[in-house]
Amino acid sequence: MKSLFLPPIAPPLLAWYDRHRRTLPWRGANDPYKIWISEIMLQQTRVAAVIPYYRRWMEALPDVASLAAAEESRLMKLWEGLGYYSRARNLQRAARIIVDDLGGVFPHTYETLLALPGVGDYTAGAVASIAFGEAVPAVDGNVLRIIARLLALREDVTNPAVRKKIRALVCAVLPEDRPGAFNQALMDLGAVVCLPGGAPLCEACPLANLCAARAQGTAEDLPVRKKKPPRRVEELTVYILLRQGRVALRQREEAGLLAGLWEFPHVPGTLGEGEAGKPLEQWGLRPVDWRQRVTARHIFTHVEWRMTGYLAEVQGDGTGLAWADGEALSRLAIPSAFGKFLALAIDAIGAQNTESSE
Repeated sequence: MKSLFLPPIAPPLLAWYDRHRRTLPWRGANDPYKIWISEIMLQQTRVAAVIPYYRRWMEALPDVASLAAAEESRLMKLWEGLGYYSRARNLQRAARIIVDDLGGVFPHTYETLLALPGVGDYTAGAVASIAFGEAVPAVDGNVLRIIARLLALREDVTNPAVRKKIRALVCAVLPEDRPGAFNQALMDLGAVVCLPGGAPLCEACPLANLCAARAQGTAEDLPVRKKKPPRRVEELTVYILLRQGRVALRQREEAGLLAGLWEFPHVPGTLGEGEAGKPLEQWGLRPVDWRQRVTARHIFTHVEWRMTGYLAEVQGDGTGLAWADGEALSRLAIPSAFGKFLALAIDAIGAQNTESSE
């Protein structure tokens, strides 16, 4: 990368931020716990989607001690739907380190925050600057996009060397008296003005006159990112199996995708109606009534699940299965990948219970 320098962006950016900052539930008090939780939740998730999760989390686990002491099942249920469940586990691991090893005192520097499980460069920078006023940058995808456009940078921002250089460029213009406000201003600018995946709102940007990409008419083409490989497609046959007002679930392995969460039993591949009964025999179940066939799709970062589901009433205990009633379904953490099947199960259990009470 050739030698580059950012123009003096802090004064116009902070003036804009003081007028247009977003009102968010984790802002204002500069509480490191609240900032930390929000930043982990916001990774690859929109603010509007995070806010209800954040509020529910804070009602249940308002401080680092309550997070450290929480049962894992409760933790997973609070995180359900946000994805990347290892992040919630890392939050608790970090909370226990803070409580057990640090006397409940939250780390207050970039370097000590970076030592916590699940805390990377961006999160450490965000918490250190916003909560403790340390003059360190917080460089995420929004910031990479803004800087690439300001400098008309044609280098791949997914390259670690390029990201390191961008971080150094931001550090050079970071105001020591308001580092947290500066980092939050960049977050807000990327969220509402310097938009991804389309035309930025340059007419509303406080940095428009300093932006090389705007001057060149190339803003929509930036930043440059290495093309991601296509997602792997996996086909699954999923079973919603009913027995005496309960539905069959099983717990996933403790490692890998959706580790430790509850799921509907399934097998690889798409089985037709003539083949769908074979796995039930292997699980020690006998189908009594095949009721419905449904399809669903769920996209993860690197894989896409294409699912065919069968709703059936069965007899037998089943090998390796647990049987959950409606109350248990509301308490257990079931990934959103199975959301369509969960709704179907809840409706079916409700119908069974209504029939049995009449």
